[in-house]
Amino acid sequence: MRVWTVSEEKAGTLTQCLGVAGHLASDPVVHTINRLAKWRRGLLSPYRRVREPEPDIVISCGWFAERHVARIKERFGGRPLAVHLQPPAPPSAGIYDLAFVSRHDWNSERLEGTEYRSMIGVPHRITRQWLDERRPVARARWLPAGDESHIVAMLLGGPNGAYDYDAATVQRLVGIARQLAAEGRLVLVTTSRRSRPTLLEALLRIEDPRVHIWDRAGENPYHDYLAAADSFLIGKDTVTMHCEALTSGRPVYSLDLAPVDGERLEKFEWFHHDLQETLGLTRRFGGALDPYDYRFADQAEAIADAIRIHHAARRR
Repeated sequence: MRVWTVSEEKAGTLTQCLGVAGHLASDPVVHTINRLAKWRRGLLSPYRRVREPEPDIVISCGWFAERHVARIKERFGGRPLAVHLQPPAPPSAGIYDLAFVSRHDWNSERLEGTEYRSMIGVPHRITRQWLDERRPVARARWLPAGDESHIVAMLLGGPNGAYDYDAATVQRLVGIARQLAAEGRLVLVTTSRRSRPTLLEALLRIEDPRVHIWDRAGENPYHDYLAAADSFLIGKDTVTMHCEALTSGRPVYSLDLAPVDGERLEKFEWFHHDLQETLGLTRRFGGALDPYDYRFADQAEAIADAIRIHHAARRR
């Protein structure tokens, strides 16, 4: 099966496409793209002389991808099965065969001719098997042999239009890290590209041997944080980090941040209410890290299975 992915290079969209494509093909063709001008169609399409063999399936994510997918479908006579991993915009009517929409986006306008399926959060490339295989080596990075200390991965992002990391929030997060260390836990803290420098600066001033903070120099230990952790504390601003942590099967607690009123906040709050109250997957952090059980299906694998079935039915 020949699979193309079409997305911007930024991790938030690319990882979704690759996560799904990896379950369908061992070597998907990756097209990283930018905004495409409206007039670049027909003879001016960048895909008119494309060299790769015709794809069976095109998987895309992000608003920039939609015009590209339209030109790809145009180039190959509409034959490739086109799949989008978010609600397509109205100008993309007639382009996508399938759209997978996060439950918190389910009220978005739906286009005629596109079949819609719901998903929890977003797909990604992390798998439970991969985390379990990596876990012994990951824990050994921070714990001596025989030390079974509880490891907490504290995953923090940055302002996103729904939440803010204001001064009071930053100090509260620093206090949480200190308190967990004082209780005997090992705390692994990482920030993201969206994080303000003031957040990292405040964290680096903790100077506690039981609090390890990635200073954003050298190799990113994020994947080892995921594998080593016994529980997670994650800022509410990130959907992807919550979904990746849930793949581990270990407790995932959400950290409250300073809210920014508006429609974006409403969507994020709906997402967290759904995870916590409806699905029982995550919990709000109130000071305790109690263990709990849940079942979380690999969304990338589930989406790939649905695509495979749809493609087979279409061929018949």
